Amino acid sequence: MSNQLFKIALAGNPNSGKTTLFNALTGLKQKVGNYPGITVEKKTGTIKLSNDSKAIAIDLPGTYSLFSKSIDEEVAQQILCNKDNRDYPDITLVVADASNLRRSIFLLTQIIDLKMNVVLALNMVDIATKKGLIVDVNLLSKKLGIPVVAINARKGKGIEVLKKTVINSLGKSPDYPFLDVGKLFKGAIQKANIIRNVENNYASFMALCKQKLSGEIENRCALNQLCKSEDIIPERAQAKETVNRYSLIDKLVKETVKQGEPIGKYMITKRLDDLLIHPFYGYIIFLLILFVIFQVVFSWATYPMDLIDGLFVDIQMFVSQALPKGLLNDLVVNGILAGLGGILIFVPQIAFLFAFIAFLEDTGYMARVSFITDKLLRNVGLNGRSIIPLLSGAACAVPAIMSTRTISSWKERIITILVTPLMSCSARLPVYTLIIALIIPAEDYFGFNLQGIVMMSFYMIGFVAAILVALLLKYTIKSKEHSYYIMEMPSYKIPDWKTVGYTIFEKVKVFLFDAGKIIIAVSIVLWFMSSFSPGDNFEKIEKKWKGHENAEFNINADKLEASYAGILGKMIEPAIKPLGFDWKIGISLITSFAAREVFVGTMSTIYSVGDSNVKSIQTRLSELKNPDTGEAFFTPAVGISLMLFYAFAMQCMTTIVIVYRETNHWKWPFIQFVYMGFLAYFSSLIAYQLLS
Repeated sequence: MSNQLFKIALAGNPNSGKTTLFNALTGLKQKVGNYPGITVEKKTGTIKLSNDSKAIAIDLPGTYSLFSKSIDEEVAQQILCNKDNRDYPDITLVVADASNLRRSIFLLTQIIDLKMNVVLALNMVDIATKKGLIVDVNLLSKKLGIPVVAINARKGKGIEVLKKTVINSLGKSPDYPFLDVGKLFKGAIQKANIIRNVENNYASFMALCKQKLSGEIENRCALNQLCKSEDIIPERAQAKETVNRYSLIDKLVKETVKQGEPIGKYMITKRLDDLLIHPFYGYIIFLLILFVIFQVVFSWATYPMDLIDGLFVDIQMFVSQALPKGLLNDLVVNGILAGLGGILIFVPQIAFLFAFIAFLEDTGYMARVSFITDKLLRNVGLNGRSIIPLLSGAACAVPAIMSTRTISSWKERIITILVTPLMSCSARLPVYTLIIALIIPAEDYFGFNLQGIVMMSFYMIGFVAAILVALLLKYTIKSKEHSYYIMEMPSYKIPDWKTVGYTIFEKVKVFLFDAGKIIIAVSIVLWFMSSFSPGDNFEKIEKKWKGHENAEFNINADKLEASYAGILGKMIEPAIKPLGFDWKIGISLITSFAAREVFVGTMSTIYSVGDSNVKSIQTRLSELKNPDTGEAFFTPAVGISLMLFYAFAMQCMTTIVIVYRETNHWKWPFIQFVYMGFLAYFSSLIAYQLLS
């Protein structure tokens, strides 16, 4: 077996600990991409099984059954059921929750019946024991006819035994089928095997039920004819098979799992659930948790933000003095460093936000949020599954929209996709933070940070807008489809801090490098557009102000207005002036369509060009005066108007592309762009006119 490289697929239900086990097996040796031709996330990693054996592990999307009902489940089914798939595994590692064996092993028994090499990793045995459930692992292994290993993925227990079991199980099929569908559908399965030229009863059964398998297309007509001649209706056949399978699973669980007395913690769990999923108090607690999160995000992040801000001012001053005066000095200091510093300062807030989201997901609380919001969301054309994309949208709309694949109803999925970008994502956080710091005093109000209250208010505005738009779309988009939402509460868990830390690291890295590349490119382009003008305009301006008092200030102001950037901003100024915006903000609005967070970098570059004094972007903007009134430019009216525009406008090209890829039609991103633009413009217009 020296130097062999195997493929291992990790399969299992959502919340079974599959991804935690994947992280424990692979560590940081992971790659994240997409499956070919589809936006489903593909996570792969390298596992060292022994001194001379390595394996490529594939973390399959969570699924309950091989009969797929969503895009995620279809991906898992295609890999497990098709030997010609490039990711078809040499061995499948099914992860099951020992505290809920009945639900968890349904998928496992289907994989067994496909005659695949399979090992069961029985996770959360410690939690099952605390619940009073004693699983006889050896008897379970004997009854299933496959190896079973008890593990604790969070604590890394049983991992080495699992690796050895995987090596020893290579090339070994299950001892016997769990459910022989050949006996349920006598004659039909054997004939299907002949048509498909295989000896696999369960695979032929799935083909009869119109599941996508190898050779399914060329055999479809013959299989349809067989269904007709044998009087097999796929939906009813699948229902019959499911009932019989669960009957055998119930018998197995009764034999292998003994119920004892639960330990006190799980009595507390019940009492917690009585409170956290209460139809009234559940919402109040959820809002209080959000309130605390934004208080903490705004308060705790202040110190590292100040350090980063001061550090970049010092770096800019050093570089400004070290490099010879001229274009290169100006490009590096006022173009690259100003743009980069304008975005790096917000990393602490984004890290804290991702930390809280990862923490809530890992404790099991997010599943409770999904449960309590189901009734509310169902009234507006969504269901409980929609809350995960909506809440994920607070981090980034792109993976949030991709996560709608778990929603089986086409209508509910489309509505969720269309409203998710209204949730305030982390890219809006730098914009909100910058403007709030300019117009809201850093004071406490009844003991609470006033800036944090305003920040949470804008996140709530996004959520309320998403709900109202979803309600409108419920009556606009026509569909006869009826959906249902069934979920089982995962156990409360102490978060796996390694997983939380890895999530923060990955998300911040993506934010920095993906956004950073765009910001640097845009900053350089903006510096060029702001530093040059057509013809000899700059020379005329220098002659005009030569010898005047405050000549440098006036020259810099006029040069910026006469530059290519100034010309572009002046072109759109008439359209945005009623919103309280000037042509400089107009430039930032345009560049923000590359990515919203570019706004801060753009403002930093625009207001740095030609200025020899190195200052932070916040200081520059706070000193900015309105040329008409002589007062501060960023009044509460301008600030609120600008934040409302960013709260609603679709200023993210990546999101538009993802919406197209998920819906496979340009109609939906076009509708999304138009209605969000309408909301942004008119909400800003109304706010500015009322407040000014």
